[in-house]
Amino acid sequence: MKHLNENDYKVSTWSGGKTTELAIAPDGAVYADRDFLWRLSSATVDLDESDFTELPDYDRLITPLDGVMMLTHNGGEPIELNPGDVDGFDGAWHTHSIGRCTDFNLMLRKGQCDGQITVLMPNAIDPAPQHFVPDPQSMMLMLYCAAGSAAIRFPESIEQLIGKEALLLEGDEITSVDLAISAGGCVVAAEIWSI
Repeated sequence: MKHLNENDYKVSTWSGGKTTELAIAPDGAVYADRDFLWRLSSATVDLDESDFTELPDYDRLITPLDGVMMLTHNGGEPIELNPGDVDGFDGAWHTHSIGRCTDFNLMLRKGQCDGQITVLMPNAIDPAPQHFVPDPQSMMLMLYCAAGSAAIRFPESIEQLIGKEALLLEGDEITSVDLAISAGGCVVAAEIWSI
């Protein structure tokens, strides 16, 4: 298990804002070389309208963490995404974005891996910790505290996360957890498995 914070991330600029690379595989892979297996990142969209970089070798999953984004793929019907909504699409598509926000991205090499994103927020009606069960085929799980704080209970320990910190688990470390998320908080669970 790796406990990550902002000192562990790589920050770069893209045409519409800044991207924070949270994790990439394999170790030492470089996003610009387009030879990675998967990549997790969070980006700011600072323009009212922008176009995503086309990545023909990758499938993508994206969710806004704050703000609202409207996506169109290849000129199709707009898709409105609010915090917690997830859109999956082919990285080869021309994707146009409207709206300023901070988002969370998962990029997956076609034909080699697949995955999913689950956005967890506190339940105002029932403040009890939420139980999260990863997909049994997952080989990697990231729990990213996008806002607020969270106490994450594992079978034998409790880990504390504050905003922008993450836990990265691989292989046998992946297990179901209980999450106590602070009011106004948000934790993104990103899972990846081989295909």
